[in-house]
Amino acid sequence: MKKPRLNWAAEPWSDDEPLECVMIVPETRDTATFTFRAPSGAWFDYQPGQFITLDLPVPGGNIQRTYTISSSPSRPLSITVTVKAQSTSIGTRWMLDHLQPGMRIKAFGPAGIFSFHRHQAKKYLFISAGSGITPMMSMTTWAWDQAQETDIVFVHAARRPSEIIFRDLLEHYAVRAPGLQLRLTVEEPEPYRVWHGYQGRLNSLMLGLMAHDYLEREIFCCGPEPFMHAVREMLISMGFDMDHYHQESFGAPVATEAEAPVLDDVAPDEDARAQITFTESGVTAACNETDTVLAVAKRSGLNIPSGCTFGLCGTCRIRKISGDVHMVHNGGISDEDIEEGWILACCSNPLGRIEVEV
Repeated sequence: MKKPRLNWAAEPWSDDEPLECVMIVPETRDTATFTFRAPSGAWFDYQPGQFITLDLPVPGGNIQRTYTISSSPSRPLSITVTVKAQSTSIGTRWMLDHLQPGMRIKAFGPAGIFSFHRHQAKKYLFISAGSGITPMMSMTTWAWDQAQETDIVFVHAARRPSEIIFRDLLEHYAVRAPGLQLRLTVEEPEPYRVWHGYQGRLNSLMLGLMAHDYLEREIFCCGPEPFMHAVREMLISMGFDMDHYHQESFGAPVATEAEAPVLDDVAPDEDARAQITFTESGVTAACNETDTVLAVAKRSGLNIPSGCTFGLCGTCRIRKISGDVHMVHNGGISDEDIEEGWILACCSNPLGRIEVEV
């Protein structure tokens, strides 16, 4: 294979030129990092956190797939993407099975608005899950290469420790950069292996422990949409100013501000009135949407057994008969219970009129 010319006088890479795959590094199961260079020796100019679109020659005809760049523009002679195949993947599966060093493919970009270069701050909080870690890795590498004391709390969620992409590299950064605080949580540990990090789904209690000063940080979030939705609900319930929240879906990266989706999350309105009917007690009480069912019950002289009061212990579980509530819990209730109409009174806010079995 002919080596690309590393010409410092070269022009920035243009998508008129194909990319040549020069290295493949396995990361986790069904996940690998592909490194590309420009055959001409051109260098890459982009913002950390942006994405690139690859034109992949799969059987049946080329398809285009968009991947976040996992490398940093502080290392401009190559560019990398880290891809994880899902059960329905076509392009990513082709890359893992067929793309080899020496092969050239067409690419477009880079593009995207998800970068901390666009939102300068003294403190950052990166929150990711699964392959949503890739833009965070790009931004963290940039901060590392600048040799600045950037204050970053890096939170990542995975199913198990073996599925944490870039774990070794992130730990390498963290032990040498005091400004980088690495916080990892897994749903379950590996059999016969000790896990010293957090365990369980990311929740507001856990997030408060990971970054106690979260209200002072610029937050960047990337992962599956259900994960990001849960993070947004947590932050709203914790009083975070969402003007300082930024997200990127690895399923549908956004190229321009005009394409950014409007985040229309349901949240209790402190000026909106609500009403709770406690059917077993025959009591109806007016309240605000920001009041919890538990607080309204206590004001009405009713007793709902409770413990932690922040959605963890599950003691205050009651059945909702009608109406809608906004509930942000910390693991004290299962998805199956929620589907059957159960709520936690301590962290449920009435949206309009509701009835509960109390």
